[in-house]
Amino acid sequence: MTLIDPPQPSTATTAALDFPDNRLLIDLCGPFNSNLTQIESHLGVDIAHQGNRLVINGEAAAEAAGVLEGAYARLEAGKTAEAADIDALIRMNTQPAVPTDQIEMFAPGALEIRTRKKTVEPRTDAQKGYTQALLDNELTFGIGPAGTGKTYIAVAVAVNKFVSGEVDKIILSRPAVEAGEKLGYLPGDMKDKVDPYMQPLYDALNDFLPAKQLAKLLEEKRIEIAPLAFMRGRTLANAFVVLDEAQNATTMQMKMFLTRLGRGSRMAITGDRSQVDLPRGVTSGLRDAERILDNVPGISFNYFTAKDVVRHPLVAKIIEAYDKDAPPS
Repeated sequence: MTLIDPPQPSTATTAALDFPDNRLLIDLCGPFNSNLTQIESHLGVDIAHQGNRLVINGEAAAEAAGVLEGAYARLEAGKTAEAADIDALIRMNTQPAVPTDQIEMFAPGALEIRTRKKTVEPRTDAQKGYTQALLDNELTFGIGPAGTGKTYIAVAVAVNKFVSGEVDKIILSRPAVEAGEKLGYLPGDMKDKVDPYMQPLYDALNDFLPAKQLAKLLEEKRIEIAPLAFMRGRTLANAFVVLDEAQNATTMQMKMFLTRLGRGSRMAITGDRSQVDLPRGVTSGLRDAERILDNVPGISFNYFTAKDVVRHPLVAKIIEAYDKDAPPS
C-alpha cells in the first residue's frame, strides 16, 4: 500500500492511497462498497475508486485515510474488515491523540482477548485502557453508560485467564434488583428464581465458550453465576470475579463483596451510575466506592462515555439526549 501525494496544491482535504493487492482491495471496499459508504457517512468525505487507488476528498480526508490504512493492515494480517471493525477504526482515528508513551499499547491489534470461541478486540481508546487495566490490576472498576462493553470485556478477560490456567474458576455476580418494576414471586427452585437476573452474564459466557464445555463447567462449579447476596462469608481465592450492575449494590454490600478478594484472584466491578434501581434514599455502593477507594494503590477506575457505545448508533444518541435532559446533580 502506498500513500500518493495528490496533484492538488492543498493536501488538507484530499488524500490518495494505492493498494497493490486487488483481492484485499475488494475486501477493503466491502460488499457493494459498504465499507467505503460507512466511512463516507461517518466522516463526511467522498471516496472514489480508481483501479488500485482510492482517492479521498473532504475535510476529514486524513482521518479517512487512516481508517483505510488500518483496515488494509488488518486484512494483510488475515483479520476481518467488517462493519464493526470499520467502526472501531473510525473511532480510533477521530478521537484525541494518544500520548506518545502509550502508542504501542494503542496500536491496532496490540490488545486481543483470546477465548475458546472468538477473539475480542477493544473498539475504542477507553475500551483499550480498560482492557489493559483488567490485565494489569487485581481490582478494576469499569463505570459508564449501557452498551460500552464494560461487562462483555470483563467476562472475556475472565475466560481468557481461566483458559490459560491463570485462575482456577470464574465467579460472576449481580445484585438481584428489579429494574423499576415489581415482578412478583417467580416459580421454581432457587436457580429458576435468580437466573432471569443473571441472564446477561450467561449471554456473555455463551459468546466465549462452546455450549457443552460451558454446561460442564457450570455443573462442576468451576464457573459460578450467583446473586450478590450469596457472596457473604466466602473467600474467593484463585478466581476471576466480576460484579455486574454494581450501581445497585448498597454500600454495605459493596464493602462485603470487595473484602471477599482472596489470594491469586482478580476482581472487575462494572456499573452505570445513571441506572440506579435502589429504593429512594439508599446510597449506591458504587458511588461510595469511587469516593472511598479513589487513591488506593492497585485499584484502577476506568470511565466510559456515550462516545464509547458500541451497540446500535442510536444508543449513543439516546444516552446523550437523556444526559442533556437530566437535572443538574
